[in-house]
Amino acid sequence: MLLLITGASGVGKTTVRLRVRAALAPAVEDAELSTLVPIPELPSLAWRQEVVETAVQRAVSLQAQGKHLLLAGDPVPPGEVVAAPSFDRLEGFAACLLDLQPHAHRQRLAQRRDPEELWPLHLAFAEWMRHHLRDPQHLPAAIQQGGWEQMQWQRWAAWTAGDPRWNFASIDTTDLGPEEVASAVLKWCRAVLPHSAV
Repeated sequence: MLLLITGASGVGKTTVRLRVRAALAPAVEDAELSTLVPIPELPSLAWRQEVVETAVQRAVSLQAQGKHLLLAGDPVPPGEVVAAPSFDRLEGFAACLLDLQPHAHRQRLAQRRDPEELWPLHLAFAEWMRHHLRDPQHLPAAIQQGGWEQMQWQRWAAWTAGDPRWNFASIDTTDLGPEEVASAVLKWCRAVLPHSAV
């Protein structure tokens, strides 16, 4: 099974991965894209999607050992995982969006010293992700145009909001500290994993 913790830059994806890894081990291996492959100087959308396929393949490999993969640390939309060429070999997939209200998101970006001129892009992506989580037909071109040519977009091209195959979770982290977010994510992981896993 592949578990995806996603969200825009600054929401705490890597932090939460590092905080829950010990509680999920050894049944769940954790990764982010940079632990799977080296990051190029200028990573592209197509590069990210190709590495998502690498993550899916790793999850498939772990399945053979009775284990699972937690992918957390990158702004990977669920639609990219579902469109990955090897997705149909997964025994299960679940995704959870770490979300922040815009005012709190700006505070996080300031704390991280992200360039202020990029904040509107991060905030716009966060807004797009909120819609994407509920509706696969919300501006799919945002991840399809300029994407990796081997992605299987047709896999969810006809799915609409409310489709049971497109049912993902969200945690509002606006008023939560790192430990509280980690606790909520760990609870979610344990709820979606097979009962024998953790």
